[in-house]
Amino acid sequence: MRRRGWLFFGAPAAALFTAFWALPMLNLAWVGAAGREGDAFGAAYWQVLTQPLYWRSLGNTVALSLAATLATLLLALPVGRFLARHPRFPGRATLVALLTFPLAFPGVVVGFLVILLAGRQGVLSSLTEWLTGEPRAFAYGMAGLFVGYLYFSLPRAIGMVSAAAQQMDPSLLDAGRTLGAGAWRRLVDIELPALKPALIGAGAMSFATSMGAFGTAFTLATQINVLPLTIYNEFTNYANIPVAAALSVLLGLATWAVLYAAHSLAGTRGGAGG
Repeated sequence: MRRRGWLFFGAPAAALFTAFWALPMLNLAWVGAAGREGDAFGAAYWQVLTQPLYWRSLGNTVALSLAATLATLLLALPVGRFLARHPRFPGRATLVALLTFPLAFPGVVVGFLVILLAGRQGVLSSLTEWLTGEPRAFAYGMAGLFVGYLYFSLPRAIGMVSAAAQQMDPSLLDAGRTLGAGAWRRLVDIELPALKPALIGAGAMSFATSMGAFGTAFTLATQINVLPLTIYNEFTNYANIPVAAALSVLLGLATWAVLYAAHSLAGTRGGAGG
């Protein structure tokens, strides 16, 4: 029976994993290693590892993704806790609908909304021109991408934190209050440990989404290089497919490394705290 169950469920899963992940990834790595005709084996990887342009692009991408992830968690935590603690209040359905509204937009539309807010003809530009006589726009650099990534990641993180907070046992908070623990102490000692899996999951989702985001970056990043755009330029504008493949492998490895470090750190802290 166990063997039949494995064949029934495991074999299709293994086939899908092989066809849609393992083989494409292996082929991607091979394309980067083989290079173009006449290139030495691994020349594309060597070029990626030795060119400062690619390292700056990777650094911008990681720094931006980490900043967006941190801001997402800092904002999602109080909002998610509030929604979990107040399941019924006037306007709650409207508030939740507004918070989740960005999920309906692709990255290009999110980038366009940031331009309408902070572009050269945007609301903030008109406001600063009226106040100071000089229009100011920040949509096309690091700040604009940060706002776009935050706008895109925040609804998902709020949903995850709110769902986890609703599953908490309220008697634990009541016990802490009875023992004299203040609101801050209850948050640190009771709520955050209970919400840690949701926060880790939300942070991982936000970081991975920001690292690979293309539509928002394609719309906004005219003053900064990020890795998805660098890969796109190498592939389409320069027809340098081996370097584009090598950069794709680098992007995947960098994302995996940061996520692995975050999970390991959270596990270490959790074990120490227990």
